[in-house]
Amino acid sequence: MAKGTTIRMWRRTIFVLVVLIAVGFGAIIFSLARLQLVEGESLQTRAVDQQLKDTSISAQRGTIYDCNMKPLAQSATVWKVVLEPAFITDKNREKIADGLSKILGMDKNEIMERSKKKTYYDELKRKVETDVKDEVLKFKSDNEIGSGIRLIEDYKRYYPYGAFAASVLGFTGTDSQGLYGIEKQYDSYLTGVPGKLVTAKNAIGTDMPFQYEQKVEAQNGSSLVLTIDEVVQHFLEKNLQEGVITNKVGNRACGIVMNVKTGAILGMAVKGDFDPNNPFTVADQTEAAQIAAMPEGTAKNDALKAAREKQWRNKAVSDTYYPGSVFKMVTGSSAMEEGVVNENSTFFCSGSIKVSDRTIHCWRSYGHGSENFVQGLCNSCNPVFVQLGERLGPDNFFKYFTAFGLTAKTGIDLPGESRSIFYTAAQLNPVELATESFGQNFSITPIQMITAAAAVANGGYLVQPHVVSQIVDADGNIVKTADTTPKRQVISTDISQRMCKILQTNATIGTAKNGYLPGYRVGGKTGTSQKMDVFQKTGTMQYIASYCGFAPADDPQVAMLVFYDEPHGDSYYGAAVAGPVFSRTMEEILPYLGVERKYTDTELAKLDVTAPDVVGKTVAQAKADLVKIKLTPKVYGSGEKVVSQVPEPGKTIPQNGTVVLFMDDSGASKTATVPKLVGLSLSAANKRAADAGINISISGAALTNGNNPISNSQSIAEGTKVAPGTVVTVGFIEPNQVE
Repeated sequence: MAKGTTIRMWRRTIFVLVVLIAVGFGAIIFSLARLQLVEGESLQTRAVDQQLKDTSISAQRGTIYDCNMKPLAQSATVWKVVLEPAFITDKNREKIADGLSKILGMDKNEIMERSKKKTYYDELKRKVETDVKDEVLKFKSDNEIGSGIRLIEDYKRYYPYGAFAASVLGFTGTDSQGLYGIEKQYDSYLTGVPGKLVTAKNAIGTDMPFQYEQKVEAQNGSSLVLTIDEVVQHFLEKNLQEGVITNKVGNRACGIVMNVKTGAILGMAVKGDFDPNNPFTVADQTEAAQIAAMPEGTAKNDALKAAREKQWRNKAVSDTYYPGSVFKMVTGSSAMEEGVVNENSTFFCSGSIKVSDRTIHCWRSYGHGSENFVQGLCNSCNPVFVQLGERLGPDNFFKYFTAFGLTAKTGIDLPGESRSIFYTAAQLNPVELATESFGQNFSITPIQMITAAAAVANGGYLVQPHVVSQIVDADGNIVKTADTTPKRQVISTDISQRMCKILQTNATIGTAKNGYLPGYRVGGKTGTSQKMDVFQKTGTMQYIASYCGFAPADDPQVAMLVFYDEPHGDSYYGAAVAGPVFSRTMEEILPYLGVERKYTDTELAKLDVTAPDVVGKTVAQAKADLVKIKLTPKVYGSGEKVVSQVPEPGKTIPQNGTVVLFMDDSGASKTATVPKLVGLSLSAANKRAADAGINISISGAALTNGNNPISNSQSIAEGTKVAPGTVVTVGFIEPNQVE
């Protein structure tokens, strides 16, 4: 072979080798560049996913407190039962499955299958209570099971007072997320930050033992301090529920108590409601039984869903209604502010008034005759307020309607607030203006109404209603505080004070006297509004009975709205249905809040007195002490000195009432039967009580110069056996027909 040929072959060979090497290394370098620079991040993520497993660790949800730091919603420790299949062998597999199935109420075969997984972590059951956890631990100990079953701390939401304030608090879901109420509104603050349990995996994909775990601790959620006062809320709920039963209310009821100067909600209740510990259980037993009796299918599911959503719905912020005559305090304040009326302006009511082609009637068919503005409001006279609407005109009427916050949501910190439905100034034709002037033909929410009433009472300032006072983090630091700065001044302080005085007159001698409280200078207004939407659908008119007022009228502190939807009892009028509930609730709330009583001379003459302590005295001494303060003694038994007395020392007793003195221990066997004391005039109730050997203390309209008040409640049920001389409080109303 020629030398030249050999050299050329070597050169070709070298060239090919160089090319092959260049291509090979180029491919390698390209692949490395692609893997590191282009796909590096995703490959790292995939590697971590293959090697590590994250398990979420629940954060403790923040506590919800009332204004006095009483817990209304809190998270308690429960447990997760976790299976560790990689530690379970065929030797103990069935034993573990059998034991856990009995303790946890799970299917044994399901546990058997899950015990064969290639993992060290399989969550078997969540939210296990401590007693069940203890059973699991005992089972492990008794059967000498070291690994294979784990218990991990978790949290469950509890509401210690049950259905208490349920519409405000709401509830949480299975994953502790807020679903309704405050729980939903402030979920991001309450939830906290979950932690992590990071577990390593081996080459074949099985979790590594717990020695290779890393734990990132959870950050607990912040807590809420509400403006709600548990005591005020209790009084409100108790009396509201009694009113639901007494008045046979068909579509729930609500009540709101507000600090008129700050907008803080001291109490907000809806009846019927639900237990947030078991929110998916229909609380209305009649409705629940009807649904249970339905055949399985879509109709039953729809009925169940509707029933749940109804009980969860916060009527105080989510339902709109015609406010009725309660709204007259707003129309009257607006008209006084514009100078189109004053206390002495005169009107004439014939029983109706003509507006365009419509005749609008007063609740009193034969009219009120000649009356001034104060009398017109105290009479709740519709023709007077139709004329006020005309004097204001559409533009001014709508200006104040807007200023009182009735065209926009209040912005209360609760979910589901509804918008109002109203006519704009351009849409207010004469008939619409006339009907809106006395609270019909537009819809607002109860929270809008009481916010407007607060502005009437507090010097004319529109406040921001709110239920959360402070947000406090897990370390006790204040994260956020509610702003109580008023939004704007709607009417002047002078007009506010004058309207308060008029509304106090109304609650003392006018149509709102069923809400009267001696000594507390209550200002109030009743409302009876028609549900036209229901009438249009069914042909049957339904009503909403309400009472809105505040106290004390000379320096208002607290406002309250009571609202009953579709009462079917003896009356559907606001004065008869809502007035007594307002009175009973305020009578408990105001002393608790430290509001001072200031009695008039007339009220002092009717006040109950305090029973003196005559125990241990002779009969003669005891009788002398009682007669001195105009109380009548009645003696049982024989003995030298008084052994016991009814009423007990320090208890209140009506003037001229009877104090029963027991001279020996035989008095314990003496009883009197409480008679029926409702549906009676004052004199008839007094006589029936005296015949039964008991005392009665009167409240409500009988304390005013009312027109033939009738008793409608008694504090101790008919037929109850009591000690002679026991005091029964009897409430009176004027059964008038005021809209």
